[in-house]
Amino acid sequence: MKIALIAHDKKKPDMIQFATAYEPILKKHELYATGTTGLRIAEATGMNIHRFQSGPLGGDQEIGAMIAQNRMDMVIFFRDPLTAQPHEPDVTALLRLVDVYSIPLATNMGTAEILIHGLERGELGWRNLVKKKEEE
Repeated sequence: MKIALIAHDKKKPDMIQFATAYEPILKKHELYATGTTGLRIAEATGMNIHRFQSGPLGGDQEIGAMIAQNRMDMVIFFRDPLTAQPHEPDVTALLRLVDVYSIPLATNMGTAEILIHGLERGELGWRNLVKKKEEE
């Protein structure tokens, strides 16, 4: 599975904690992240992560492009609801694409843990069926 990891600045410590705690599960998958988030996760865990630009510099849009091509299976995006984001239109566009393409999304630790446990149990295998159907 291809998993995007994104975190607003004040949520990056939470993302590092999450990635460290679930490293045994995450390292079995292809990981993608926006710039600084990906760097910090890689430094903390040693996991291989494809890094896009920083979110405000287009990283959110790069992940959105993968979603639009049905090349992303899950998005874990720890958002900071209490701080205005200068690139909020990009965030909104990304969330819209997640909904359009029915990509599992977690925007907080609680939901992320549910998704990661479902991933570990094989409950997201339906994504492989969706991708095969589109290839036909």
